[in-house]
Amino acid sequence: MSIKVVKGKNRDWRPFRFPPLPDRQAQAWGDDPIAVQRAVADGFKEGNEKGYLEGLAQGREQGQRDGLESGREEGLREGRQQGRLEGRQAFDQASAPLEAVTRQFSGFLETFELKRRQELLALVKKVAEQVIRCELTLNPAQLLTLVEEALAGMAVEMHDVHIQLHPQEYSRIKDLAPDRAAVWRLVADETLALGECRIVTPQAEVDVGCQQRLDACVETLSGHLHLTEE
Repeated sequence: MSIKVVKGKNRDWRPFRFPPLPDRQAQAWGDDPIAVQRAVADGFKEGNEKGYLEGLAQGREQGQRDGLESGREEGLREGRQQGRLEGRQAFDQASAPLEAVTRQFSGFLETFELKRRQELLALVKKVAEQVIRCELTLNPAQLLTLVEEALAGMAVEMHDVHIQLHPQEYSRIKDLAPDRAAVWRLVADETLALGECRIVTPQAEVDVGCQQRLDACVETLSGHLHLTEE
């Protein structure tokens, strides 16, 4: 080993080098390969256990965080679902009386509307009957107009036609329209109601009275008011 000499103040100096510190672990092991291998194995085992414990702790901590988050989301989902279910049940229980009242009110309205239409139809029929009766009282010969309209589509001889009327209308037509009455063979029939008129021929018998016409009109009106079953 070379020594560097340092000069100063007419004196020669040289640097001092400390000897290296002894490696205690190396001194302990010496040149024993078994001890070295055992030390390496112990160090690996210690590091492995330390890493395992640290990983276990970190995994446990991460698992707790993940579990808490997953549990919170699952709890919120189940809570919302349960809340909706309980809210729906509470609403159904609270609205049940209102629904019953609503059904009763709807039934009342339907019954009231049906009764109103029936009364309207009855009123129309009553008024129409009074108007017809008044018209026939003032001019009973209008029945002969109905007869002429009916016979216009029938191929019959005039001398074969008999016109049946209520006795009162028969007499009034004779008195108020003798010329028209003379054209027809009028017959008084007590079985007929006022306003009724029947045409009798050898081939057929036709009702041309006011009542059957009124009934047809009332039936049509009843259909418009939805009072008849379709």
